[in-house]
Amino acid sequence: MDTATRGRIEARLRSQREALRAEGDLEVRAEVDTARKVDDDAAPLAEMAKVIASNRNRARAEELAQIEAALQRLADDPTEFGMCEQCEEPIPTRRIELMPWVRLCIDCQQGREDDRPSAKRRHLTDYQ
Repeated sequence: MDTATRGRIEARLRSQREALRAEGDLEVRAEVDTARKVDDDAAPLAEMAKVIASNRNRARAEELAQIEAALQRLADDPTEFGMCEQCEEPIPTRRIELMPWVRLCIDCQQGREDDRPSAKRRHLTDYQ
């Protein structure tokens, strides 16, 4: 990867990091009003809102960690940035431009995903 491309990737990573930091976390709050009668329909909605906020915050934290790790790899060894950590072949520039924190080429990533046990999605008819 040439110096100009590395510079573009680094700028993009820094920009994404700052945008994620500026967003901040979603507030996960319990909306319990003890002065009023509990609304049986509102409780599941409040719980769902908490789960959604918590999942979004967790995903944001994971993305921030990936960005920080990519910036660290770029600072530690800029000549190795953009090389697949598994097969040590260059990762296509387009892939790095789309996901600058990526560590594996497409083939190695596919191999890892194929090795994982897949969580079978359940259908409504599974419970009958």
